[in-house]
Amino acid sequence: MRWPRGALLDVLLSGVIAALVALAFGHAFLNYDTFYALVWGAELVEGQRPEYGVPYAPTPHPLAIAAGALLSPLGDAAEEALIAAGLLGLGALAVGLFRLGQTVYAWPVGALAALIVLTRVPYLSYGVRGYVDLPAAALVVWAAVLEARRPRRGAVVLVLLALAGLLRPEVWLVSAVYWLWLLPARGFSQRAGLALLAGAAPALWLLGDGLVTGDPLWSLTGTSRLAERLERPTGLTALPAVVPFRLGEILRLPELVAGVIGLAGALALCRRRGTLLLVVVAGLNGVAIVAFAVAGLPLLGRYMFVAAAMIAVWSALAALGWTALPAGHPVRPRARLVGLAVLVVLVVLSPFQAVRLAELRADIARRDAVAADLRELVSSPRARTAMGHAGAVYLPTHRASPGVAYWSGLTPGQVHSAVERPAPAQGLFLAAASPEATRLALLDPRDRTPAAPVPRGYDCEVARNRSWALLEPCGG
Repeated sequence: MRWPRGALLDVLLSGVIAALVALAFGHAFLNYDTFYALVWGAELVEGQRPEYGVPYAPTPHPLAIAAGALLSPLGDAAEEALIAAGLLGLGALAVGLFRLGQTVYAWPVGALAALIVLTRVPYLSYGVRGYVDLPAAALVVWAAVLEARRPRRGAVVLVLLALAGLLRPEVWLVSAVYWLWLLPARGFSQRAGLALLAGAAPALWLLGDGLVTGDPLWSLTGTSRLAERLERPTGLTALPAVVPFRLGEILRLPELVAGVIGLAGALALCRRRGTLLLVVVAGLNGVAIVAFAVAGLPLLGRYMFVAAAMIAVWSALAALGWTALPAGHPVRPRARLVGLAVLVVLVVLSPFQAVRLAELRADIARRDAVAADLRELVSSPRARTAMGHAGAVYLPTHRASPGVAYWSGLTPGQVHSAVERPAPAQGLFLAAASPEATRLALLDPRDRTPAAPVPRGYDCEVARNRSWALLEPCGG
């Protein structure tokens, strides 16, 4: 496996994009799932078994937990390092789309595809909140780049897919199909070695679940149960309504229509082999979503980031695909006219997208302020001492649990949601100081998790700031 050409430049570009996004937003924080990966990684480093069984625990993602373990010695800086990794994943996805568009079609196509992704609210929202879906999507896109540059490349592509498969299980299907694609050009021993790479991610995931919980299928069954409890859309009957709606949320209707135009033009006029690669990648993402529906797993928009990224390339192709045609091609003038019309529509609608981005930036800032206040309060000596003596703390919602556990030094099993487990007559309750803080404490604008009220009798303050108050019963 040789170091790919231009790799250092691509890494630098990814870092620059991550830094620019961080500067543009000015705020970022870890989401619930990734924060648990940091907590569980820290438990591993301390020689403890991760507490996967706490109420409302998210799906454990092995590579994210490994990153949490590696970063946990950094202490308070580990959180910022994981946030930076999420932003770097967004940057790597954008650079990967640029390289994919450049390799398969032309560099203007790749540049516009990257710009489309970098101005979509869902990609940015999940990027600044450190979701693992962005690094996973970036790894899949880069695997496609390497395959587009040299078909049936082999091991290095499977390594990237294995890493992605330790973050998102739908990538397992891509690894299996790619291994089958490699078979005609390999001998028996090579096929066996490549099979080990293709099966590495599911094997390690099942092994990790089995070692921690005794159930190799913990992630599957736990995620299905959690989806039911949180009333998330599941099942085959939800597919027709959920999938188009979620794709439209990611890219918006103009980009989806342009994507259809671009795909049709690509299949008719240029680079059909490279286009089929993108079709397969997007199609396998769709097949995985159907499999999720059959298994009773939630149908979330971020699971479709890879397919949406391929559509973004075709959207860019509709606008600038004429640059991929030879100068004397008879269709080039008409393709340029179509592209100009598509560009006009995208430019005319860009102010609406700018408004959405401004609203996202303001929302992220407000939620980050509430999260910062929570960290400040539970990290204070007075609060840590009180929680250490009590041995547990109760919250209005489970969404703040991993942060409180990590910042306070408690274990996840010592941090309880009062919705799930009412606070006792004598204990500590961490209450949001206002209805607005209660809403923003969820850290996700889509979250509809109910919040428990302050228990009766919890009238005395142990510590307080503008967003949070640590309460106990008077006389307790």
